[in-house]
Amino acid sequence: MTTFPFLKRYMPALIISLLGLIIIFLIGSWIWLRQSLPILDGTITTGELKDPVVIERDSQGVPLIHSENRNSSAFALGFLHAQERFFQMDLLRRSSAGELSELLGASTIKHDQKVRLHQFRQRAERNIAAMPAEQKALLDQYINGINFGLNQLPAKPWEYLLLGQKPRPWNSADSLLTIYSMYLTLQSERGSYELRDTALAELLPADLYAFYFPQGGRWDAPLFGEAREKVSLPETPISALLDEQDTIVYQAMESDDKIYGSNNWVVGGNLTAHGGATLANDMHLGLSVPNIWFRAGWSIPGTNRFVRGVTLPGGPIMVAGSNELVAWGFTNTGGDWSDLIPLELSEDGNQYKTPEGWRSFAYETESIAVKGSDPKTIEVRTTIWGPVIGTNHDGVPLAFRWVAHDTLGGNMNLIDMEVVRTAEEALELGPTIGIPHQNLVVGDSNGNIGWTVAGAIPKRVGFDGSRSISWADGSAYWDGYLSPQEHPRLYNPESGRIWSANARIVDGDYLKLMGNHGYALGARQQQIRERLFAQEKFNEQDLLNIQLDDQAVFLERWQQHLLTLLEDQQDYREVYTQIQNWGGRAAIDSVGYRIVRNYRLKLMELTTAPILTYMRRYQPKFSFGQLKRQFEYPLWEMAQQEPKQLLNPDFESWNAIKLAALDQVLEKMNRSNQPLKRQSWGAENTAKIQHPLGKAIPPLNWFLAMPAEPLAGDTHMPRFQSPTHGASQRLVVSPGRDADGIFHMATGQSAHPLSPFFGNGHQDWVKGNTSSFIEREPRYRLTLN
Repeated sequence: MTTFPFLKRYMPALIISLLGLIIIFLIGSWIWLRQSLPILDGTITTGELKDPVVIERDSQGVPLIHSENRNSSAFALGFLHAQERFFQMDLLRRSSAGELSELLGASTIKHDQKVRLHQFRQRAERNIAAMPAEQKALLDQYINGINFGLNQLPAKPWEYLLLGQKPRPWNSADSLLTIYSMYLTLQSERGSYELRDTALAELLPADLYAFYFPQGGRWDAPLFGEAREKVSLPETPISALLDEQDTIVYQAMESDDKIYGSNNWVVGGNLTAHGGATLANDMHLGLSVPNIWFRAGWSIPGTNRFVRGVTLPGGPIMVAGSNELVAWGFTNTGGDWSDLIPLELSEDGNQYKTPEGWRSFAYETESIAVKGSDPKTIEVRTTIWGPVIGTNHDGVPLAFRWVAHDTLGGNMNLIDMEVVRTAEEALELGPTIGIPHQNLVVGDSNGNIGWTVAGAIPKRVGFDGSRSISWADGSAYWDGYLSPQEHPRLYNPESGRIWSANARIVDGDYLKLMGNHGYALGARQQQIRERLFAQEKFNEQDLLNIQLDDQAVFLERWQQHLLTLLEDQQDYREVYTQIQNWGGRAAIDSVGYRIVRNYRLKLMELTTAPILTYMRRYQPKFSFGQLKRQFEYPLWEMAQQEPKQLLNPDFESWNAIKLAALDQVLEKMNRSNQPLKRQSWGAENTAKIQHPLGKAIPPLNWFLAMPAEPLAGDTHMPRFQSPTHGASQRLVVSPGRDADGIFHMATGQSAHPLSPFFGNGHQDWVKGNTSSFIEREPRYRLTLN
C-alpha cells in the first residue's frame, strides 16, 4: 500500500525524465541523420577534373550540370548519384549479381541463388572489356565521381548506419549490373511465360486451350495489323479435366494488366501548333522511396543545348527525355527475347545431345556471402546454349537462351541518344542499345516521329519461339541477331500518331520477329489510341490529360452486365444503386467502380479454377501468372452465353456462380465494418509507397513512407495505378520547347528524410498538377574543381 504514495510523489519527476530521454534520443537521431546529408553548396577540389563543373539545383533538388567536357559532367552525375542515392544503387547491383545476402542477410538467399544461375557479374565484366574506348573513359569518370561523392559525405548513407554495414566502392561492372537489374524487372529470368504456355498447350485439349488462352481479341490496338477474331466456344466439357475425387483449387486473381510496363505516344508536327513533335511517356514500375529514377540535366558539349530527363542511378545515361532536338521514351515490349530448350540426356544424365553429338555439362561453383552466417554455395550447370534453370512439366531439364546473356544484351549505347539530331538518327540507334527490349518512340523538333524496338532481336531458325523444343538435331537455333535494317520500324505514319502500352503492337512478319512473351490485354493501349484520334491538334496539356485519363471504358460492358444480373434481385438494391451510379471512372469516391472491377476478377477466378486444378496435377505450384492477361475474351463469352459444358462443377448454374462472385467481393469489402457507401475505390487503391527498409522495419514508415493517400486510376486505363505500382514518372515534351514541357515523379529526388528535397513534387504526381519539365530557378550551387 505504501507504493502508491511513493509513485504519486515521484511520478512528475519520472515523466519529466522520460520526456527528457525521448528529446535527447530525437535530437541525437536528428544529428546522426544529418551527417549523411549531401553537400549542396560551396566548392570542392576533386583532384580528378581538368575543368571545373558547376552543379545548380532547384527547390526540388533537380540538378543542371554545366560543363564543356562530357566526361566531367559524367563525374558530376556520379557524384550526385552517390550523395543522394548510393543505397538504392547498391541494391540494384546486388540484386542482379545475386549479392543481396551479403548486405541484408539470410532473408534474400533464395533470390541470390536464383539469380546467380545467370552469372551477371561475370557477363558485365566481359561486356566492359568489349566496350568502345570512348564509352569506357566516360564510364571510368562516372565511377570516379561515385566513389568521390561517397567519400565526401560526412558520414556513410544512413541506411548503412542502420544495417551496421559499410558501403562497398563502385566499379565499372556495377554500372552494367544496374542494366541487368532492369532485365530482372521487365523480363522473366526463367522464361515463365513460355514454360507455362508450353505446358498448357501440351496438356489441355486443343479446343479448351484455344478458347481459354487466345492470342488477343477486340481490345487489340496495334500499330500494324488488326484486332484478333472472336473466340469460339469449345466442345470439350470442363469436367473432362477433373476426376471425381478432385477438389477444385482456387487462386485469387489480381488485375490481368498489373504488369511492369508503361505508356508512350507521340504526335507529329502536323498535329501541333508549332510544327514540332510532342512526346508523352509514363513508365510503369514499382513505386518506392526513393523513386527508381533521378531527374537531371547536363550541357551537351559544343552546343548551347542541354539534355534533360530521368537517369537510373548507377549509370551515366539519360534514360528518357529530350536533348532539345529529339525527345524519346520507352515502354516494355512484351516480346519474346528468350527460349527454353528441353535437353536430351544420356542414360547416366551427365551429357546432353547437341548437333555435334553428346557433350558433357560444364559446372561452376558460385559462393554467396551471407551477413551474419556462413557463405552458401550453388553449382551452376551450363550448356552451349546457356545455364540449366529448371525442369518442365515432364521433369526434363531446360537450358535457357536469353539475349541478356550476350554481349549485345548489355551496353551503354543509349548514351548516344543525347547527341542525336533527328528522329531518324534515334531510330537507327535503337537496335544497337543493350537494354531490356523496349518500344522506343521518338519525335524531333521538325515534327518527325518514329517507333522501333530498342534492343537486339535474335534470328530464330526452324521454330518461332512460342514453344519449348529441342535444339539437339540442329534444325532449331539462333542464327545471330537482326541487323538494324531488318528491325521492325515505323517512321512518319500518315496519321501523325504513334502509341504503345505493352500490348501487341505489330502483326504478320514483324510479330514473327518479336514473338509473344505475354502482351498486355490491349484495353489501355486502345484507349490511348482512341484519345489520340479524338483530336486534330495537341499541346502539352492535352497529352497530360490522356496520361491522367481514368475513364473505365474497358469495364463499361461489365457494369451493364452486373446491372442486368441484379435487376430483379431485391436483396441487392443498395449494391445495384452503387453500380448504377458508378460514375464510369476509377475515381477515389466510386463504390460502384470497386464492385464492378473486383466482380470481374472474382468471376475470372471461379470460372478458371477447374483448369488450375487440372494443371496442378502435373505442376503442384502451377500459377496462371502472366497468362491471365488474355482471359477477358473467354470470360466475357462465358458470362454472356453461359455454356453448360464450361460451368465450374462447384456451382449448380451460371446465375449461381455469378452471384457467388459478387457475394465474395462484397464479403471482403464488409470486413472493414464500414457502410457500403464508404467502401470506395480509394479505400482499396490507397498508396503504399515505402522505403525498402521500411518494408522490413515498419516503424521506419512513420517518417520514410509517402502519405497513404487514395489514388485515382487503375490498370486497364491510361492512368495506370495501384497502391504499389504506377507511373514512376510522367513527362510530356516537345523538343526545342522544353520549357513548356510537363513532368511528374513520385516521392521526389531524395530518400533522406531530412533532405529539403524529400517528397518534393510528390503531390504534383498524386494530383496531376502541371509541373515543369525543366528545372526551376537555381537555389543551390556547387562547384567541383
